[in-house]
Amino acid sequence: MKLTTLIFCCLFSLGSSAFAKTPGEVEVGRTLRDVPMNSFTGSIKKFSSYRGKPLIINIWASWCGPCREEMASLERLSKRYNGKQFNIIGISTDDDASAAAMAIKQSKLTFTNYLDHDVILENMLGANTIPLTILVDAKGQVLLKVRGSHEWDDAESLKLISQTFKVKLK
Repeated sequence: MKLTTLIFCCLFSLGSSAFAKTPGEVEVGRTLRDVPMNSFTGSIKKFSSYRGKPLIINIWASWCGPCREEMASLERLSKRYNGKQFNIIGISTDDDASAAAMAIKQSKLTFTNYLDHDVILENMLGANTIPLTILVDAKGQVLLKVRGSHEWDDAESLKLISQTFKVKLK
């Protein structure tokens, strides 16, 4: 996908009435609220624990084909950059935690994933469609929301990430 097409899709998704706001949604330009997130390993973290570096948040579900399609590219992106210039986390919207855990295992994901069984994160992040990927700056401010499945480790997406986070990616 060309960068211009990706940017158009992002802008369209932000301004389209087809994507009405979710209850309590944090819009682009606003700071994420510091809510607790439950990982699949049993730990609980808040968004503030990721401050200090930009953050890529991917909202997905095990039953979502496009979500599953982009997981491999997110894993490759994670192995290449996670923790260096930015962090990556996933948030499953599954009602069935075991289905989400199985998807993580099958996809061999190594980046941290959380389960949003109370729909708190889903609403706050504006995930009325998935997959949804959100780029957040080091201070917790939402910079960009990208709807739909993408190859996150291709040249176009790396350029978008680099420009959005104002970092040089190699």
